Amino acid sequence: MKARTTITGNLNIGFCRGGSPWQKNLNELINWALDVGYGSIDLGTDGDKTADSVISAGLKVGTCTLPDMRGMLSSEKKDRDSAVAENSDYIETCSASGVDKFFVIMLPADPQRERKDNFSYMVDSYSRLVPVLEKTTSCVVVEGWPGPGALCCTPETYKALFNEIPSVAMGVNYDPSHLLRMGIDPLRFLQEFIERIYHVHGKDTEIIAEGLYEYGHEQAATFAKNISFGNQAWRYTIPGHGVMRWLEAFDLLEEAGYKGIVSVELEDANFNGSEEGEKVGLLKSLQYLEGC
Repeated sequence: MKARTTITGNLNIGFCRGGSPWQKNLNELINWALDVGYGSIDLGTDGDKTADSVISAGLKVGTCTLPDMRGMLSSEKKDRDSAVAENSDYIETCSASGVDKFFVIMLPADPQRERKDNFSYMVDSYSRLVPVLEKTTSCVVVEGWPGPGALCCTPETYKALFNEIPSVAMGVNYDPSHLLRMGIDPLRFLQEFIERIYHVHGKDTEIIAEGLYEYGHEQAATFAKNISFGNQAWRYTIPGHGVMRWLEAFDLLEEAGYKGIVSVELEDANFNGSEEGEKVGLLKSLQYLEGC
């Protein structure tokens, strides 16, 4: 089947390869993607071994994940040196296959350290990664998942990163679901960082009003059961099942000349957990994004 695209901007629609058993066979996953009309796949830290197979099948590779992210934010210089070397080699190898975007989350090796200290380690490491990125005409795309001690999740920290490392090789993996759970306006963020947005994740967030009243968002619930891919006040969903205003986002991207990929990251308790459910979730996401 011909790859399906968004109405607004004619953007390639892809998905992130997950860790479910049915996705482990790459050839079968590629064939399924081609059959249903997906145009790209985001790969993990094995891009140096898998990118060629995806590209030779006629699909694009959205991103590959850098193999040592935490080492880049270690307080130990020897660990940072090792991570920069490993990630540089990985970028060289993947770039030779045609990959030009590398996914990262700024997770420190020690989340308990002062945030300003971890930030300085990040700046040191990624400043030294820039030359290989520029040499290969590739870039890092930073996702703002607010995990333990994570940096570059908010406008404050993204601005600080780009101020310290102004190279255009440093970019944003725009995932509105994380902004929504933190209470940050995803459209204002998009407008502010539009020139740095090189990759988009198609993932949404439902805000659970009753849960927000009952539990707030500062503490975990004491007695209520956990919600997969979320908590009592919010949960991640497929595009269109949350509160994100996708049509406005795609209008802004089109106006800015964005020509990249929108890639579904399937994290939704209503679909994850079985091959059948995950395929339904990915198909519904594809259909929704195609109509945007």
